[in-house]
Amino acid sequence: MEISPLQKERLKYQPKLPGMLRHGISDICVKEGEETASVSDQDKIRELFPNTYGKREIIFEKGQNTSAAKRQVVGVILSGGQAPGGHNVISGLYDALKATDKDNVLLGFKGGPSGLVDDDYVEFTDEFIDAYRNTGGFDIIGSGRTKIETKEQFEAAAATAKKHGLTAVVIIGGDDSNTNAAVLAEYFAANNTGVQVIGCPKTIDGDLKNDDIDCSFGFDTATKTYSELIGNIERDANSAKKYWHFVKVMGRSASHVALECALETQPNVCLIGEEVAEKKLSLSQIADQIADSVEKRSKTEGNFGVVIIPEGIVEFVPEFGVLIREISEMLAGSKTEEFNALPSWEDKKEYIRKGLTEESFKVFDILPEMIQKQLFLERDPHGNVQVSLIESEKLFAELVKNKLEERRKAGTYTGKFSTQFHFFGYEGRCAFPSNFDADYCYSLGYNAFMLIQYGYTGYLSKVSHLNRPAEEWVAGGMPITKMMNMERRNGQDKPVIRKALVDLEGKPFKYFEAHRAEWAAHTCYTYPGAIQYYGPSDVCDITTRTLALEKG
Repeated sequence: MEISPLQKERLKYQPKLPGMLRHGISDICVKEGEETASVSDQDKIRELFPNTYGKREIIFEKGQNTSAAKRQVVGVILSGGQAPGGHNVISGLYDALKATDKDNVLLGFKGGPSGLVDDDYVEFTDEFIDAYRNTGGFDIIGSGRTKIETKEQFEAAAATAKKHGLTAVVIIGGDDSNTNAAVLAEYFAANNTGVQVIGCPKTIDGDLKNDDIDCSFGFDTATKTYSELIGNIERDANSAKKYWHFVKVMGRSASHVALECALETQPNVCLIGEEVAEKKLSLSQIADQIADSVEKRSKTEGNFGVVIIPEGIVEFVPEFGVLIREISEMLAGSKTEEFNALPSWEDKKEYIRKGLTEESFKVFDILPEMIQKQLFLERDPHGNVQVSLIESEKLFAELVKNKLEERRKAGTYTGKFSTQFHFFGYEGRCAFPSNFDADYCYSLGYNAFMLIQYGYTGYLSKVSHLNRPAEEWVAGGMPITKMMNMERRNGQDKPVIRKALVDLEGKPFKYFEAHRAEWAAHTCYTYPGAIQYYGPSDVCDITTRTLALEKG
């Protein structure tokens, strides 16, 4: 297979490890910390995880390796959406495993957790691994969103593990995938299978982090990729001076990606869902904020600008959330067929008017007809409105257009408002990993094997102090149950890892808040350019603005 010149060079790149992992496997020892507790619902989480709850956090240090020598057969799974660097987690795991004993084996289970259940796997070799080092994507074994949760699935996973003599399984995924890793670890421990389970923190959305996890892998590369594109659009906007660009970026449950891209590119407007929820902003109020920037700039800078919108913004708008819930209730059960059978949109709209409260219909009525219809597209498997299908960038552009027409009639606005739309999602999920993500992911995989060698299970591979040079990173592990709480999911209380939302009191948001008024009125664009792999460390190894501000 022909590969590009860049890929040829990236295959040769040797990722940097934390200092304590550079001593050699035989010179790495464990330092244990305090026992842990879940972030909340401690009694319930302890009850659900009696064999893996409350374990101690650990870090690795230079010292004599005291782990028991044994042949390891490890399985690895890529779970959930793609994120740059996943291949390096597997490479780091493989290298540590083989450095300990060349007879150790690494099996890759294909297509996500279902690969373990269905016994669909490949055995890794040097040649196989070497073709994927420092590359983006999850195509080495593929990924999937299957959850191992039924009795039959657990038994099948245990049977696969027994068949291959697995000593451990490493699950590379986000909050849901690592919750599943904790559940699988508990099952294996409760049934004395002897199989350990280790998780690795992945998600480009950036919402798998806390006091222990500085950031999830993939966030750095994805936001740099989106920021390059947004910077290009800003340059174009400032050149042509005739379009307002509405850019939607990934992030349904949290706005970390939008905030990081704003810090990198300084757009005229960036919506932060957590702030919208905190201030209980209405659609009309948000539209007015954007229209204010459009009006100011039309008088000084010109009829152009850039707005960044997180993918899940409408779910943070309180009145919109109420509307969605009422629609879901209105069309519950067989009422969906009754609604769909109505002959015209006017008939359907009258049906909607009668089914909603007066307040919710007012919200519905100000929406563009295109968005109104999107609310009634095919439901998800649980009968809920698929909010992700709503083109929120077009929604806000239309609402702003209406606001500006009102201002034009009032004589306060005389400019032009032409729009362009962009959605950056898949463009960043499989990009060539930045040096930061290449190093971080390789360290996570290498570190995961150290956790396996020392007998830990139900732990997350943890590498911290990521704002510093890699030599100063600290490697270790933390029990996954420490991050858990109970949440209502599909009508049932479930143990899940708590998502990290944008902290409105945190330094990244405060920096954005302090500068956004100037950005809204003036052209302050910054142009990050493409990710750099070769050159000065302060260019090539730089981390995100979010992490730099958080950690100082």
